[in-house]
Amino acid sequence: MPLALYALTAGAFGIGVTEFVIMGLLLDVSADLGVSISAAGLLISGYALGVVVGAPLLGALTGRLAKKTLLLALMVVFTIGNLACALAPGYWTLMAARVLTAFAHASFFGVGSVVATSLVAPNRKASAIALMFTGLTVANILGVPFGTWLGQTYGWRSTFLAVTLVGVVAFAVIALLVPRDEPAAADDESSEGALAVLGRRPVLLGLLTTVLSWVGVFAAFTYLAPILTRISGFSEAAVSPILLVFGGGLVAGNLLGGRLADRNLVPTVVATLIALSAVLFLMTIAIHQPIAAIIAVGLLGAAAFATVAPLQMWVLEKAEGAGQGLASSFNIAAFNLGNAIGAWLGGFVIDHGPGLGAVTLVAGLVPLAALAVVLLAQRLERRAIGSPALAQC
Repeated sequence: MPLALYALTAGAFGIGVTEFVIMGLLLDVSADLGVSISAAGLLISGYALGVVVGAPLLGALTGRLAKKTLLLALMVVFTIGNLACALAPGYWTLMAARVLTAFAHASFFGVGSVVATSLVAPNRKASAIALMFTGLTVANILGVPFGTWLGQTYGWRSTFLAVTLVGVVAFAVIALLVPRDEPAAADDESSEGALAVLGRRPVLLGLLTTVLSWVGVFAAFTYLAPILTRISGFSEAAVSPILLVFGGGLVAGNLLGGRLADRNLVPTVVATLIALSAVLFLMTIAIHQPIAAIIAVGLLGAAAFATVAPLQMWVLEKAEGAGQGLASSFNIAAFNLGNAIGAWLGGFVIDHGPGLGAVTLVAGLVPLAALAVVLLAQRLERRAIGSPALAQC
C-alpha cells in the first residue's frame, strides 16, 4: 500500500477521536459548563447532525476542487473546529464548534475513499478503503481511551487541544504524501455529474442499505454497557476492558471485509450483512453467560466493520464518474444517520418494547432488511442489463 494511504489513515484517526471521545468526557463537560448530563449528551447528537448536513452542503460547494486541495481544506476546518472546542467559553459555542468540526467528517471520508481507490490497483480498492478506515478503528481502541484519560486528568479542554495537534500533523502528512490531482472540469458538472448522481436508483438503494445495516449495529452498540452490567453480570469497571475486545473486532473485521470485497464485492456485501444479523441474534443468547458475552462483543465489532469497506465500495461503483465524491460523502452521512436511528430504536425497545434483553434480537432484524434492499437492487440491475448472473451485476 502506498504511503499516501497512511496519510489518509492519520486524518481518519483524528476525526475518529474527536467524534467519540466526548462520550467519556460528558461528566467533565457538564460540570465545567454548568449543564445537565443529558444536555452534554446532545453534543454527540449535534456532531451527528453536522455530519449529515455537511455532506450535501460541502459536496455542492466543493465539487470542482482538486481532491488533494479539498482534503487539506477539510483538515483545516477540522483543526480550527477542535481548537474552537478547546477554547469555547460556553455550552452553545462548544455545540457550534462541534457542528463545524463535523462538517469535515463526511466529506473527508467520502473524498478520502475516492482518493484511496485511485492510489491502488483495481483489485485492491476495497482494501485501500479499509486501510483508511483503520484510522477510525484505532481511534476507538487507543485514541478515545487516551483522550478520555487526558481530559479527566488535565481537563476536557486538553483533549481537544491534543486533537488539534493531530489535525496539524494530519494536514502535514497529507500535504507531503498525497499526490496532486487536477480540479474537475466544468463539463463534469453536467446532468450526469456530481449532483445528478444522487438521483440514480442504484446509488439511493446503496445509501439505504448503509443506513439499515448501521441501524442494527448502533441499536445494540449504544446499549452495550447496560447489557453487560444488568444482564451479563459484569461490574461497571469491567465494561471498558470488554470494549477493547469490541475494538479489536473492529480492526479485524474492517481489514477482512476490505480483502473479501476486493475478491468479489456483491457476495461480500451479502455475506457481511448475513453475518451481522447472525451475530446480533446469537448475542441475545450469549449475553446471559459472561464468557460467551465477551466473545459475542468481539464478534459484533468484527461483523459491524466488515460491512464498511464493502458498502462504501458498492456505492462508489454505482456512482461512477464525477459524482463519486459526493455519493461517497453521502454514504458516510448514511452511516451516521443509521447510528442516530439505531440509538433511538434501541431505546424504544427498552422503554416501550420487550426490554433490554431483546435489543440485540430486534437489532438483528434490521440488517435482514438491508439484505432485502441489496437483493432488490441486484434484481433490478439484472433486469436492466439483461444478465442472469448475479456476479456480473
